[in-house]
Amino acid sequence: MPERPVTGAGLSCLVVDDEPRLRQVLVRLMVGEGFHCDEAPNGIEALEKLSAGEYVLVLSDLRMPQMDGLELLRNIRERHPGIAVILITAVAEVEVALTALSMGAMDYLTKPFHIEEVRARVAQALEKRRLVLENRNYQQQLEDRVAVQAGRIEELFLGGVQAVVHALEVKDPYTRGHSIRVSRFSMLMARHLGLDEDTIRQIELGGNVHDIGKIGVRESILNKEGPLTDAEYAHIMTHPVVGWQILSPLLTDAPIALNIVRSHHERFDGNGVPDALGGDLIPLEARIASVTDAFDAMTSGRAYRRGHRMDVATALHELKKHRGTQFDPAMVAEFITLVDNGVITIPTVSELDLVTPAVEHAAF
Repeated sequence: MPERPVTGAGLSCLVVDDEPRLRQVLVRLMVGEGFHCDEAPNGIEALEKLSAGEYVLVLSDLRMPQMDGLELLRNIRERHPGIAVILITAVAEVEVALTALSMGAMDYLTKPFHIEEVRARVAQALEKRRLVLENRNYQQQLEDRVAVQAGRIEELFLGGVQAVVHALEVKDPYTRGHSIRVSRFSMLMARHLGLDEDTIRQIELGGNVHDIGKIGVRESILNKEGPLTDAEYAHIMTHPVVGWQILSPLLTDAPIALNIVRSHHERFDGNGVPDALGGDLIPLEARIASVTDAFDAMTSGRAYRRGHRMDVATALHELKKHRGTQFDPAMVAEFITLVDNGVITIPTVSELDLVTPAVEHAAF
C-alpha cells in the first residue's frame, strides 16, 4: 500500500534542534515537501516563533539545552493545541519517546533516520492532526447545537411560566406588573451588590415567578376589599410553598430562583413563613426580594386598601421602620441608596390616588 503523500503546500513547520547540521537537513527536506520552514536552536526560541507565526507542525529534538523537547511539547499542548508535534530521539530514549506520545506528541523519530521515514511520519502526523481538528470542530458544533436547543427549551419554559404569571395577574388585577417590577428591582440590587451574572439571572427569574403560588389562592380572598382576617391572611401565605412545589421539578438548574419563591416571606427576626428562618439563614436572594416585594406591594394598588397605594417616601419610611425585624437592614439600606440615586425608579400610576394609610399585611 503506497504511503499517503505529504501535503505541505502553503503550510508552515518549525524545526527545533541544537545541532545546526541536523536542522539544515530537516529544513531542506521539509521545504522540498512544500512547507514554509523555520528553525530554532532550543525550546525557548521555538516558543517565541510559535507565538509570532501560524504553524501546523513542529519537528523537535528531545535533548536540548535551556528547554528540552518534553517541556516544549507541554507548552505547545497548552498554548497551541492545534499544532502537530513529532519528537526526535536517540534509540536509547524510546521509553521517553513513548512518554511523549502519552503527553500529546503525534509521533517520534529515532536517530539516525531515513528521509522516507521522515516523509511517512510527517504524513501520518498531519493526517492525525486533521482528524483531531475535525473531531474537535464536530464536538464544538454539537455543543453549539445543544446550547441552541437548550436555549430554545428554556425560552419555551419561561414563556409557559410567564403565561401562568399573566393568568395570575388576570385573577388578581391589583398585582398586574408586580412580578415584573419585583424582578427588575431585585436584579438591579443584585447587580449593584456585585453578584455574578448567573446569580443575577436567577434572581431576575425568581422575582418574576415569586408569587406564582397565588394561582392556588381563592379569588374571593385575593380580590377582597378591606382588611383580611387572620385566617384569610394565613391562606394567602401558603403561596410560597405552593409556588415552590410547582416550580421545583422545573427549575432544578435554578436553585437561587427557587429560594426566592419559597423564602421571600421569611422575616429577619425569624417570625416569617414558611420555615421561620432568621438573619443570614435566609438566603441573600430572598432577603433582597423581601424588600423589593414589600416596597412594590406598598406602592401598588391592592384590593384590601381599596385600590390605593402609598407614596414612595412613606413606603421607604416603612422599610426603615421594619429593618432588623421584617427586613435585613443591609438590604433596606441598599434599596434606599438605589432609589435615592435614581437607579431604581418607581412607575407613576396616575389613575390611583396617593394616600398614606397604616400598613397592614403590606407584603403579600
